Amino acid sequence: MVYETGNRTIDDAVARVLDGEAIDRTDAIALLAQPVDELAAAADTVRATLGDGTVDACSIVNAKAGNCAEDCGFCAQSAHFDTGIETHGFLDPEEILAAAKRAEADGAQRFGIVVAEKGVSKEKRPEEWEDVLRAVRLVRDETAVEIDASLGLLTQEEADILADEGLNHYNHNIETSPRYFDEIVSTHDFEDRLKTLRRAKNAGMDLCAGVILGMGETPADRVDAALELRKIGVSSLPVNILNPIEGTPLGDRDSAAISKTDLIKTIAVYRLLHPTARVRLTGGREVNLAEDEQHWPFEAGADGLLTGDYLTTGGQSAATDIEVIEDAGLEPNTAVNEFDPERVKAAASADADAEDAAVESSADD
Repeated sequence: MVYETGNRTIDDAVARVLDGEAIDRTDAIALLAQPVDELAAAADTVRATLGDGTVDACSIVNAKAGNCAEDCGFCAQSAHFDTGIETHGFLDPEEILAAAKRAEADGAQRFGIVVAEKGVSKEKRPEEWEDVLRAVRLVRDETAVEIDASLGLLTQEEADILADEGLNHYNHNIETSPRYFDEIVSTHDFEDRLKTLRRAKNAGMDLCAGVILGMGETPADRVDAALELRKIGVSSLPVNILNPIEGTPLGDRDSAAISKTDLIKTIAVYRLLHPTARVRLTGGREVNLAEDEQHWPFEAGADGLLTGDYLTTGGQSAATDIEVIEDAGLEPNTAVNEFDPERVKAAASADADAEDAAVESSADD
């Protein structure tokens, strides 16, 4: 396939990617300097050629909230910072199953069990470990969704056990580049994260690992992070945009330190660096993009999103996210969990009507 914009830098990169060649760091940095409209259209062509025309939705549950001993500078759940969030220990596995069933009904193809801690530990916290396994089994046996988990650092034994229990994907974000990582986290290092990703992959799990944009990193850092993820071999690359949380070291700003233009350019370059992975829009998208702008990333190569609430902040409804997907000319993925998008939108509309009626009735009283 020949793709021509008249922009030699973009056209050459697209041709090489579609021929199965990997572009390099120099290429990626040069692409970030190109006009956003041309770059977005090129990345969308790669997605359309190599993808399936759908946007894949995942959902998560905050299975263990707050009091984390790590000092990640963006995180509301760190015990190092006073953010005022509600904390709780590991949820009852039945509660996690209930959350998975809600996500399934809303069209999620994947459901993630997330904990706030350096790592679950089979040896140090055996009761919690058994609850994790029970939750995985329940979701595996009683829903159609694929099971994801973000459980922090893992030993190889723990990774093997989780894979044997049916955990399909492991999420462990690298957050940023190796160069910038120490500016964000001091209680563990970049290599710790890579080791866990390697162990999860060795165990047979697909990898979901990504970044947070807008933490003060450079454009080159954004490229370097994506290259590290390419070395590891991720099937899903979540792109978070900083949502500054009051009380954290990165909370003293009004918005993420990345423009909307640079955000779209970065997503487009990530598509070219990861032509067959799901490039997934996740935390912070609603804060940094208006609802009528959220289709832009999906016209620049993105083909995945996280729907529903995040770990400590609220998200959009599944119905709204379906509309965003459709605004981009794409369809929700139904390969794993077959569902009717129109039913999801109709249910949301009925809920909104019922809420409005309740408010009117209350006012009349």
